[in-house]
Amino acid sequence: MTDNGDEPDRHRQSRLFTDDEGEFDADRAREESLPVEDGEVIDTDDLADHQQYVEGRGIYDERNRVNDLTGKEWKYATKSVIPEGYPPAVQHDLRSDHGGQKPPRLCADLIGRFSKAGDTVLDPFAGVGGTLLGASFCEHEGTGLREAIGFEQNQRWIDIYESVLVRENDERRERGDPPLEAQDIRHGDCADLIDAVPDDSVDLLLTDVPYWHMDELEQTRNERATRESKLGSFDDDGNGSDENSESAGNTLEGTDDATLEDETDGQAHTQSKDEWLTDMASKFDLFVDAVDPAGHVVVFIGDMYREQSYEFLSADLARALEEHTSLSLAANLVWYDPTKDLHVYGYPFSFVPSMVHQNVLVFRIDAS
Repeated sequence: MTDNGDEPDRHRQSRLFTDDEGEFDADRAREESLPVEDGEVIDTDDLADHQQYVEGRGIYDERNRVNDLTGKEWKYATKSVIPEGYPPAVQHDLRSDHGGQKPPRLCADLIGRFSKAGDTVLDPFAGVGGTLLGASFCEHEGTGLREAIGFEQNQRWIDIYESVLVRENDERRERGDPPLEAQDIRHGDCADLIDAVPDDSVDLLLTDVPYWHMDELEQTRNERATRESKLGSFDDDGNGSDENSESAGNTLEGTDDATLEDETDGQAHTQSKDEWLTDMASKFDLFVDAVDPAGHVVVFIGDMYREQSYEFLSADLARALEEHTSLSLAANLVWYDPTKDLHVYGYPFSFVPSMVHQNVLVFRIDAS
């Protein structure tokens, strides 16, 4: 009991570990192998049957069906802004050939928030495998390995993912680190490949959607097989990569109001934003059957600035998916990269923003 006898003292052991000034000595408590949380000794006898103390991480509640995070980790993970500049790593020189690639450790962080060890993660637009690498990193830098499946129609990106894995594991072995697990990446159209994934077998869908024919533009740009496209670079340096940071935020200039074009084998392809949204909705309507009703669908999507106005693609996409699929928007996280290079846009005549963030839309499946 406390000194006034009104309520139990949940940290009564802390009185045994004080310094010369009577303050709590956390170092001494740790030396005695006592669980310390926020400067207090945890009295494990006071924990409920469904709780356990995890050394260095806090108290874990076994009723947690979303992830393997402790309460302390959960509190941080629910922040609506991820202010993290992931430095170029994991064979960035190879992965940066893909203008829309995401840092694998960012993907690992999101996988840790929305899945549990042993769960299955699907990326239907796998690109160079950021999601797949992130699922593998979870084994060594997170709460446990996830099994990942990726779909990619461009063989070039699959080859890069496989090369990245070989190079990264060679370097890890040289450092004495365990290798990353190879994940299941499949070549083909996601609308066809999803048929082979059993219903309700995916616990988390994590993906970075293509932007209005982005995939065709990436293929033709890298093969030098097309005329100069009207689609501007997604990265500020104009060549699809950023040497100083992973890509974040998108600025397009010089495009028509409703149409983006590219040319492959002499044939022009056009797609309006409405057509793109319809295409995305139809594909996610196929994907959702594979996702467990208790799972999450998490989507990277950057807004665009062009023609002196914003294109709120995140809001447009969220609305399209809610209207045409069984998905319901649960949260919008913002990945803010504080290390992103800034450029002087519009000075001194007009305020033009440097896009240094991406939206991360979090959906649940509406069972009604």
